[in-house]
Amino acid sequence: MSMHRLSGCPSCAEPLEEGDRFCGVCGYAVSGPPPAAAADNPTIPIPPAPPAPPAPAAPPARPAAAGGYGTPAPGVPRAAAEPAPGWGSAASAAPTLVDDPAAWAATPADPDAEPEPEPRQGPAGATYASSGHGNPYGTGTPPEGTPRGPAEAPYAPAASADGPEPRHDRPEGNPGTPAEGTPWGPGEAPYENPPQPGAAAGGRTCVACRAGHVDTDGYCEHCGHAQPRERDHLEEELGSVAAVSDRGLRHHRNEDSFAVAATALPDGSAATVAIVCDGVSSASRPDEASAAAAGAANEALLEALPRGAHPQEAMHEAILAAAAAVNALAPQTPGAQNAPACTLVGAVVSGGLLTIGWVGDSRAYWVPDDRAALPRRLTEDDSWAAQMVAAGLMGEAEAYADVRAHAITGWLGADAYDLDPHTATFKPDHPGVVVVCTDGLWNYAESAREMAQVLPADAATRPLHSAQVLVGHALDGGGHDNVTVAIVPFATQPEQEPGPDAEPGPAAGPE
Repeated sequence: MSMHRLSGCPSCAEPLEEGDRFCGVCGYAVSGPPPAAAADNPTIPIPPAPPAPPAPAAPPARPAAAGGYGTPAPGVPRAAAEPAPGWGSAASAAPTLVDDPAAWAATPADPDAEPEPEPRQGPAGATYASSGHGNPYGTGTPPEGTPRGPAEAPYAPAASADGPEPRHDRPEGNPGTPAEGTPWGPGEAPYENPPQPGAAAGGRTCVACRAGHVDTDGYCEHCGHAQPRERDHLEEELGSVAAVSDRGLRHHRNEDSFAVAATALPDGSAATVAIVCDGVSSASRPDEASAAAAGAANEALLEALPRGAHPQEAMHEAILAAAAAVNALAPQTPGAQNAPACTLVGAVVSGGLLTIGWVGDSRAYWVPDDRAALPRRLTEDDSWAAQMVAAGLMGEAEAYADVRAHAITGWLGADAYDLDPHTATFKPDHPGVVVVCTDGLWNYAESAREMAQVLPADAATRPLHSAQVLVGHALDGGGHDNVTVAIVPFATQPEQEPGPDAEPGPAAGPE
């Protein structure tokens, strides 16, 4: 079968070359049937359209390309209404036109001055150009971000001519919940949203959307937002002792815990207690371990001190009680590995004595109120680095720069080695404060001098503020770990005269 080759495009008369299947100018399919003759010889093929009222004074109109190009106003030369350069053929995307073309070119009247037009459905199969421009004649879907007219709001009743359309998310409009991402207007607090269906009465409300109910796992049933845990940030101030604990910037939960308390000794004088525990992240349930240890040690001290037990003995027994509480969390399966574990450091100020107890690498620092005096670190870490320094194998700077530095050699837990609690009692001859903290803080102020520089000068009178400052220092430094610190002021006894030496001396060596 032979085929006659066309020398020019049947639509626009553009010269064709052998093998062309489409016109390079207008896109006409050369192999298809020739187009129907048109009076105005258009350059863009026109799909069949429903008959329109005759217009004897004007030539047949051409369908509008996307964006409104292609339909000239009366008296405008046709060349001015050609499609915009680069748009190509709009034959497959041009909408089917309805209504009088002369009315489309006119400026639309104010919608408030006209009765509301009847809703119009587009013909089946009609589509609109996907160029980002909407249909300029009021049919179809406007581009994203274009304000809708009074009759164009989906799923909403038509607005009256004497007022703006009601909004579902406004109190004066129809009730309902706005679509996700809809911005609120001035004065429209999202707290007014009704709770989601199925939300339990009296349950927690999501802090993000303020509408959904929080399930037992801590997630909003409406927006899925994870709720902050209660332990993510804790603060407590009790008389002259205060503590702050924060999750930090890298951990997904706070595995530290603390307890602060005050009680009376048999002679009527006051005793102040601070316990700080750090859960071992590589162990199972470290957050539970630290909470159990802090609570058990605090209870043991509050039971022993009022009955006259020596603070150092009471601290020793308190650490043993904390260890028993952590051991109880371990699974009962014989040979189970990775039992819950934590470290502990505690301080008791009573009767002019300062008693410290610890297991692990949480620390206690002494910082005098007189910053000209020498601050001291009161604990020795149960860690690989401390062992290297104590054995004389490495210097302190070299040991703590090693990747193994923070590997602890002592902890509370069922899989710990033989427990050997450390306790020490000091009798300072000048006032100061005790900083009891986890390594989440002292990693950013390791030496006693660095800790004293960060601690506010009014720490003795504003312990909570000072604890907040120290936690903020760790967060500003990177917050790589949970951060917990307790500030315990120490005041000398009235009958004691300040000695010439500014350093506190131990009344009894550590056990």
